[in-house]
Amino acid sequence: EASLNPIRKVVGLLQAMQKKVEEEGEKEKELYDKFMCWCQHGNGDLSASISDANDKIPQVSSNIEASEGKLAQTKEDLKAAQDDRSAAKAAMKDAVALREKEAAAFAAEKAEADTNIAAMEKAIAALERGMAGGFLQTPTAQVLRKLAQDDQDILVDADRQDLLSFLSGTSEYAPQSGQITGILKQMRETMSKGLADSTATEEASIKSHEELMAAKSKEVAALSAAIESKQKSIGELGVEIVTMKEDLDDTQNALAADQKYLAELQKGCATKTAEWEERSKLRAEELVALADTIKVLNDDDALELFKKTLPSPSSSFVQVAAKASTVRARALEALRNAKGAAAQSDRTGLDLLMLALAGKKSLSQGGFDKVIKMCDEMVEVLKKEQLDDDHKKEYCGTQFDLSDDSKKQLEREISDHENAIATAKETIATLTEEIAALEAGIKQLDKAVAEATEQRKAENIEFKELMSSNGAAKEVLAFAKNRLNKYYNPKLYKAPPKRELSAQGRIEA
Repeated sequence: EASLNPIRKVVGLLQAMQKKVEEEGEKEKELYDKFMCWCQHGNGDLSASISDANDKIPQVSSNIEASEGKLAQTKEDLKAAQDDRSAAKAAMKDAVALREKEAAAFAAEKAEADTNIAAMEKAIAALERGMAGGFLQTPTAQVLRKLAQDDQDILVDADRQDLLSFLSGTSEYAPQSGQITGILKQMRETMSKGLADSTATEEASIKSHEELMAAKSKEVAALSAAIESKQKSIGELGVEIVTMKEDLDDTQNALAADQKYLAELQKGCATKTAEWEERSKLRAEELVALADTIKVLNDDDALELFKKTLPSPSSSFVQVAAKASTVRARALEALRNAKGAAAQSDRTGLDLLMLALAGKKSLSQGGFDKVIKMCDEMVEVLKKEQLDDDHKKEYCGTQFDLSDDSKKQLEREISDHENAIATAKETIATLTEEIAALEAGIKQLDKAVAEATEQRKAENIEFKELMSSNGAAKEVLAFAKNRLNKYYNPKLYKAPPKRELSAQGRIEA
């Protein structure tokens, strides 16, 4: 009976359509749930990232300002330390020059005092031996005369006049009175005391100079260490500031990108939600229409009516037409209701069914043969489309898996490259610092070598001049000694070697 009743085929087709719409709704709901899950997680992750970036940016900016202030202060401290070291070195140089000047003055004073004291000793010894006349003819007497005339503080005027009269030979001297000898002894004591005071002052100056040089040397060493430390701190602070600025720039760029992506994500999720609600509403209306249509066609009264309206061998053409028109009208009404609730893609098939039922040929010939044929063809087309969709779905799933694997591989490679780049940057920064330190050390060594070379050359020249002077002095002393030996000790006298004259010299002689 079902094979003879075409309405059963229509009901089966409508039930298949109802099942397909329900399955499509379930699949779309599953995809929508996954999309909404992704929206929620993505929204949370992006919000957390944006919050972290908003907290990080002021902190990094504050750290940059603090580091820049510290760098400026360190540069000022470095300049102050360099100025202090230069001042300390200049003070040491001035102290050395002053000490050399004082030492030269003391040496000249001491030499003069020693000469004067020696002259007094000779004069006192000569006077005590009664050799006043012979003493007045010696250079020592001239030294004493000059001292008495030039130094106004060493004697009172009366003693000075007596001494000058004695030294000039204008008065007779009585050795037993001891007046001149007393004056000379008083002068010797005064000059000896002055020399002792000058010597003590010189020794105190030397000690003070040594203490000053030791203190300044410690100060220069401390300032040099401070300068080196501050230069190192300046380099480290410079690298730290550059790194923090790069981090700040990266964070700001990432924040802008996250905010833009979050806005797009929220907009997309809201759009998807609105579309889903609209499609769900249309699908529900379509399912209600299909259910109502199936209910009408499956009703017992309708089935009984369809049985009565089916053509039979004994039925006349008019009876069949009358009964078929009623069923056709109800079927058209059901299809119109289903079309109103159906999706756009399913309305074409329903339009063809309605056209087939309402056509003139159907009205003249009666029956549902053409409709049944069209329904069968639609079923075959739908099966073919479903099979194609299944193949496409499998292909798309495979492509998604391959794309996901390729994406993960690229992400791993990007991460490895980023790590390698970061490592290379750190290595380059470290090598740059080491190269700069080595270059600075080399420059300092070159400067020290140049200074040492110049100092050694000066010392060598000074040494050669000293040796030359010493050699000439030795020759002069040897000649003088030999000349004195000729008179005082002829046994030790060495006659100069005879010079061999040349032929021209002999002719001239």
